[in-house]
Amino acid sequence: MTTAYDQLRDTFTRLSRLSHLSAITGWDMQTQMPSGGSQARAEALSELSVLIHQTLTAPQITDWIEQAKNESLDTDQQANLHEIARRYQQAVILPDQFVSAKSLAGMKCEHAWRTQRPENDWSGFVKNFAPVVELSREEAQIRAEATNVSRYDALLDLYEPGMTSARLDAIFADVKSWLPELLKNIIEKQSAEKTLSAQGPFAIEKQRALGLDIMQVLGFDFNHGRLDVSAHPFCGGVPEDVRITTRYTENDFLSALLGIVHETGHARYEQNLPKQWAGQPIGEARSTAIHESQSLLFEMQLARSEPFLTFLRPYVQKAFGDQPAFDPANFKRINQRVEAGYIRIDADEVSYPAHVILRYEIERALIEGDIDVQHIPELWDEKMQAYLGLSTKDNFRDGCMQDIHWTDGAFGYFPTYTLGAMYAAQLFASAKVALPDLNSQILRGDLSPLSDWLRQNIWQQGSRFDTDTLIKNASGETLNPSFFRRHLEQRYLDR
Repeated sequence: MTTAYDQLRDTFTRLSRLSHLSAITGWDMQTQMPSGGSQARAEALSELSVLIHQTLTAPQITDWIEQAKNESLDTDQQANLHEIARRYQQAVILPDQFVSAKSLAGMKCEHAWRTQRPENDWSGFVKNFAPVVELSREEAQIRAEATNVSRYDALLDLYEPGMTSARLDAIFADVKSWLPELLKNIIEKQSAEKTLSAQGPFAIEKQRALGLDIMQVLGFDFNHGRLDVSAHPFCGGVPEDVRITTRYTENDFLSALLGIVHETGHARYEQNLPKQWAGQPIGEARSTAIHESQSLLFEMQLARSEPFLTFLRPYVQKAFGDQPAFDPANFKRINQRVEAGYIRIDADEVSYPAHVILRYEIERALIEGDIDVQHIPELWDEKMQAYLGLSTKDNFRDGCMQDIHWTDGAFGYFPTYTLGAMYAAQLFASAKVALPDLNSQILRGDLSPLSDWLRQNIWQQGSRFDTDTLIKNASGETLNPSFFRRHLEQRYLDR
C-alpha cells in the first residue's frame, strides 16, 4: 500500500528532477548562451518555474502532509516531512502568475545588467530593476501576512530559516562596534610592511590550469562537476553535476584562483550531501549561511592560512615562473593584504563584513518601503564613506550595480555571507581542536582529515537538523561571533 508519505516522497523526487533541468539551463544561460537567446530562455525557464510551483502546490499535497503526520515514520522521515511542509507553505501562498511574472522580470533585469554595469548605466538599469523591487515587495507583503513577521524577515527566511532581522541587528551592531578600529589597526600595521605586487601578465590558460590543480588538491570530484567562466563567479548545477565558475583577468591571478577555491568549498558540500536522501529536502544543504560557511572556510580559513600558502607557493611558481613577489614572506603578505576597496567579492575578510552590512541595511529599508530605488546610490555612497572611507558618487559600476543578487530579487541573501564567515571561523576552530595536527596536514596538502571532519559534521547531515542544532552538534554551541573576531585578531594582529 502506498502511504501519504510515499506520495510526498515521489512528488519531491519529481520536483528535484525538474529543478535539475532548471539549474543546468540556468548555468548555460550564464556561461554559454548567446545573447540573442535571452528572451526565449527566460520564457522557457519561467514556464519551468511555473510547472515546479504547480507541482509543489497541487491540492492533494496539503492532504498528504496532514495524513503523513499520523503515519509511522522514523526520525529522518519526520525531519523530511517537516522540510516538505515548510517548502509547501512557502510556495502555496504565491499564485502561479506571480511566480511567472517575478521570474521573467528577474531574468530580464539580470540579462540587461550584464551590459549596463560595464557602461555605468544606472538610469537604464533602474527601468528593469524597479519592477523587480515592486514584485519583491509584493512577495514580502504576501509572506509577511501569512507568517506574521516583518516583510524583510519573510524574505530572509527563504535563505536562512530561523534567522530574524532583530538577531541580525544585534550581531551586526556588535561587529560595527569593533570592526572599524580593527580595520584601522591592521591597515596601519601593514602600511609599515613593504609588499611587492605580483607582476603579470598571467596567461589565462595557465591560470585555468593552476585552478584545476588546486581544485584537485581540495578534493573536487571532476566526474561530477566542471569549471567554467561567467560574469559573476557562482556554484550551480546539482550534487551529481556541480558547475562552478570564475572570471579571469591577466593582471591578477589571485582573484580568479581564490574565486575557484571559494566555489570549490560550495561544490564539496554539494558533492558530499547524503546520497540516501537524494531528491528529498532533507538531503539538501541546510541553509544559505551554512553553504557560505563552507566556501568561506575553504577560501578564508584554509586557503589564506600560512600553512596552505606555504603549500600553494610552489604551484604558483611552477605556473608563472618565480619573481620577487613570490618570496615566502611577501607571498603571505599579498594574500593577507587588508585594504578598504569598492568591490565586495574582491574584499579581504576583515573589510568584507562592512560590504555586507551596508547591503543588508539598504535592502531591508527598500523592502520595508522606507526608501525607494532612486535613493540607493546616495545611500550607498553615504554608507561606503562611513564604513570604508570610500566614495562611490556617480560610480554605479563599482557601487550599487556591482552585484548580481538584486537583479532577480534575491533580497535577504546578503546577510548570509557574514553569517557564513562567522560559522566558518567557529567550525574551523572546532576542527582544529578535533584535529591537533591540522596545520601540519595542510602544510603537506593532505586535506582528507579536514574533509572527513566536515563530511561527518556538516555535509552528511543535509537538512536533518535546524541551523542552530547543526552548529551546536559540530562545535558545542550555537552561533558565537566571537570566534570570527578572535580569528581576525590572531591572523592580522598576532594577538
